[in-house]
Amino acid sequence: MANPYRELFSAKGSIAFSAAGLVARIPVPMMGIGIITMLAQARGDYGLAGLVSAAFTLSMALLGPQVSRLVDRRGQSRILLPVTGISVMALGALLLCARFGAPAWALYVCAILAGFMPSMAAMVRARWSQLYRDSPRLHTAFALESVVDELTFVIGPALSVALCTTVFPEAGPLVAVVFLVVGVLLFVAQRETEPSVLPASGPAGRSAIRLGAVRVLVLTLVAGGVIVGTVDVVSVAFAQHVGSPSAAGLVVSVYAVGSAISGLAFGTLKTTMTPPRLLLIGTAGTAASAVPLLIVDGIASLCVVVFVAGLFFSPTMIVVMGMIEKVVPAEKLTEGMTWAITGLSIGVALGAAVSGEAVDRFGPDGGFTVAVVAGGSIILIALLSYPLLSTMVRERAEAAR
Repeated sequence: MANPYRELFSAKGSIAFSAAGLVARIPVPMMGIGIITMLAQARGDYGLAGLVSAAFTLSMALLGPQVSRLVDRRGQSRILLPVTGISVMALGALLLCARFGAPAWALYVCAILAGFMPSMAAMVRARWSQLYRDSPRLHTAFALESVVDELTFVIGPALSVALCTTVFPEAGPLVAVVFLVVGVLLFVAQRETEPSVLPASGPAGRSAIRLGAVRVLVLTLVAGGVIVGTVDVVSVAFAQHVGSPSAAGLVVSVYAVGSAISGLAFGTLKTTMTPPRLLLIGTAGTAASAVPLLIVDGIASLCVVVFVAGLFFSPTMIVVMGMIEKVVPAEKLTEGMTWAITGLSIGVALGAAVSGEAVDRFGPDGGFTVAVVAGGSIILIALLSYPLLSTMVRERAEAAR
């Protein structure tokens, strides 16, 4: 039986750009927690550390789609190097400010400018789309990328915290900068697989986010991200609540493992079901799997519940990215994918903030309630948007014939 993932890498240059992209995207999950750990270690101020990290995350969420929009218009090789240069210089300045006790405003300025860091996950997906547009292999490629996302968000934060706490406070963000520089340079060097710059098929000034289908798909990932962020925070609180604080890492890892397994399996399937219907099923499973969080009574039962919840995350992400590829004009694809990734990031940050407040007020059950509400929101969004998404997918398919 043919291995679809092996077939995926039969295309010339696919191994090189995906490997370079992996190196270049590790800095994103490393940087947020790295900034917090660095400043907490160097200054002992967790409030300042959290705010500076939030400034970086928000800046990247706002600037990322604009950077990708420029990439769609000018090409990856022309845009990635200068914007990465801005981000690297800002991050370098941030490390120096942290080391030498610069005022808080300088930290914020550097963190905001560091947000020019490009969304390399979107860049890699754009190259897969260039290689396999209108091919079943694109589904497998998006499945692989979803699993890679999971791995980077498991490995990156742990590596960053370990470096900051065992080497020196700035070590985590510094290594992230090195990964970013090396990864982007290697990625840009792969010119044969770079997506072509396509002429505009509609109003050139319109952003991909102005498409109704893109907005609802981004909202779907915001709601999904809230669940992810809630699992991260509440796992820590619940583990402490039951007297096993070290088990928090196990719970988060189990969630990621469940998501990775289902993502790899989903990537091998050749389903005839329409993407909007697949999205409905995925979001329904996500909503249903959040409910048992309210009745967990120990680490073992929590691991089982989050494992099942994780099984629905990657397939939903894969379907959303596949629909973005179908409904967004080809010349705006990178921007559209970046908006989706931005929505997920905003959801994770929002989930962490809201669930943290809920835990402070009501204990772990309050945080679990946030996840259940987010699960209800994600299925509601999918239900309300089903007619719109079905129409757009059908229109795009007819136009492609």
